[in-house]
Amino acid sequence: MRVFGIDCGTERTGYGVIDSDGRTHRMVAAGCITSSARDPLELRLLHIAAELRRLLSEHNPDSAAIEEVFFAVNAKSALKLSHVRGVAMLVVAEATVKVAEYSPLEVKKSVVGYGRAEKSQVQQMVGSLLRLSAPIASEDACDALAIAICHATHAFVAQMEARA
Repeated sequence: MRVFGIDCGTERTGYGVIDSDGRTHRMVAAGCITSSARDPLELRLLHIAAELRRLLSEHNPDSAAIEEVFFAVNAKSALKLSHVRGVAMLVVAEATVKVAEYSPLEVKKSVVGYGRAEKSQVQQMVGSLLRLSAPIASEDACDALAIAICHATHAFVAQMEARA
């Protein structure tokens, strides 16, 4: 199964693509869609949507996963993040790809085994699970890969439970 993970942000939206059988994962691609804080929000959203459309078309995933909104420092930040999530979900739906959502706690628990893990622990485990020779430099791309791994693991467990 090919999973496209998305870590939404108004200035940096991370993406990560993995191939997985639910137990073993291989990174296909990872990166960050960047936009300038000086640009109006609607232009940033347009840029994010265009890049996500291109990436989804290029990688042709079986499913996608997005991190749920957690608390933000202020309501304005949470609203902007919600706009990006909405754009991401719309673009994934347009590509007729099923999308799943996971809380930050679920992602960390799935990848590290502990829901309150630090960013550095997530980064280390993502590198280990994907058998990478060097850690992912971008936190946003690393988080997107962690979201993809979380989804692949959850999908595998659900498939095994359905067979039982």
